[in-house]
Amino acid sequence: MTPLGQALRVWHGQAGAPAWNMAADELLQQRAAALGQAVLRFYSWSQVAATFGYFQRHAEVSEMTGLRPLVRRFTAGGLVLHDENEWTYSLAFPPGHPWWQLKAGESYRCVHDWVRRAFEGCGVTTALCPETRPTGPGHCFVGAEKCDLLFNGQKIAGAAQRRNRNGLLIQGSVQAKATGVERGIWESAMLAENDCSEWRPTESFLAEAAALAKRKYGSAAHTQKR
Repeated sequence: MTPLGQALRVWHGQAGAPAWNMAADELLQQRAAALGQAVLRFYSWSQVAATFGYFQRHAEVSEMTGLRPLVRRFTAGGLVLHDENEWTYSLAFPPGHPWWQLKAGESYRCVHDWVRRAFEGCGVTTALCPETRPTGPGHCFVGAEKCDLLFNGQKIAGAAQRRNRNGLLIQGSVQAKATGVERGIWESAMLAENDCSEWRPTESFLAEAAALAKRKYGSAAHTQKR
């Protein structure tokens, strides 16, 4: 059995604008049932940006960083900075999938144990954080949550989730510069244990993602909604 319990589709995405990246992930979750399989998306950013959790307050987050654009995510979690040293991925699971049925803490542990095994396949030893280490409010990579991924005691991977009747979306961030592992090698290791097939979005999916980015994630009304 694969780590996911089912086959996996893989979308090797290109560098996208911050608002578009968030829109594409939300749309993956909305379309998860129609796709019928889990989708793993690897992607990067066309510019340096920051995203923050859906439930965070914009006024507080904007004081934590001067980095712009600043985009509110579909998932929860804290502030994450996205640059050339950060690897971003997302996972969308349809309703009824074994991971969709997990409790939030268990799916969080499972995704980081998957990332841990991938680094192990690259010859790098990492570990799941055994307990929460809060050392700074709001910042995803200041301190660590239980089951975040640690390298030499420092957090290098975190994630945020959103689960509803449409499916489960996990958005993950890996800051692996200290490990010396190349991104392409790590991505291959992530796929090694799974039954994978390439997935490419349709033109209609891309167009809808662009419209959602403009209407929602690129708008001040959404970014500053709370």
